[in-house]
Amino acid sequence: MNVESLDREQLEALLLDPYGSGQAPGGGSRENRLRHVLAAAHELLVRIANQDIVGRRLLDNPALVKQYLTVLFAGAERELFAVLFLDAQLCVIAAETLFAGTLTQTSVYPREVVRRALHHNAASVVLAHSHPRGVAEPSKAGELLTATLKSALSLVEVSVIDHLVVAGPAAISFAERGLL
Repeated sequence: MNVESLDREQLEALLLDPYGSGQAPGGGSRENRLRHVLAAAHELLVRIANQDIVGRRLLDNPALVKQYLTVLFAGAERELFAVLFLDAQLCVIAAETLFAGTLTQTSVYPREVVRRALHHNAASVVLAHSHPRGVAEPSKAGELLTATLKSALSLVEVSVIDHLVVAGPAAISFAERGLL
C-alpha cells in the first residue's frame, strides 16, 4: 500500500483502525499493518506541515523551514532530496521531494530541478536533503551539488536561497555556514 496515494479519510481510517478490524484500507500481518499505520501518521503530519508552510514568507521564520524539513524527512531510511519553490516575495509556492537514493547518497538531476522550478514559476528555491543515519554536516559532494544547481538554475533566473542538511532533529544551513 502506498500511503501517499490515500486521501485524508483513508489515512484517518487507517489510523483509527490499525489492526484492520473494520473497513480500513490495507490488510496483511500485524507488523505490516503497523508499518502502514506509521507511514499514514507520517503522511498526515507532512500534509499538515505542508499546509502550514505553503504561502508563508520564509525570511519571517527560518526556524519553520527547519521544522518542516525535520517532519518531512522523519523516519527516512534512505537519503531524500527536496526543494521548496518560492515566489518573488520568498513565499513558499510548493514543496516537493524530488529524489530518493540509498542510505548514503542520492542522484540529483539538475535538469529535473530546473524543470520543476519552471513548472512552479519559482523565483528562488531552498534545497534540502536528509542524512538518515548520519550527521547533519555538509559534505564536499553536497557543496559541489549546490554549486551545480546554482549554476543551472541561474540560467533560468532562479536563485538558490539555501541548502539544508537534515539528520534527525538537526538541520544545518549552507547559507548560515557561508557555503553559498
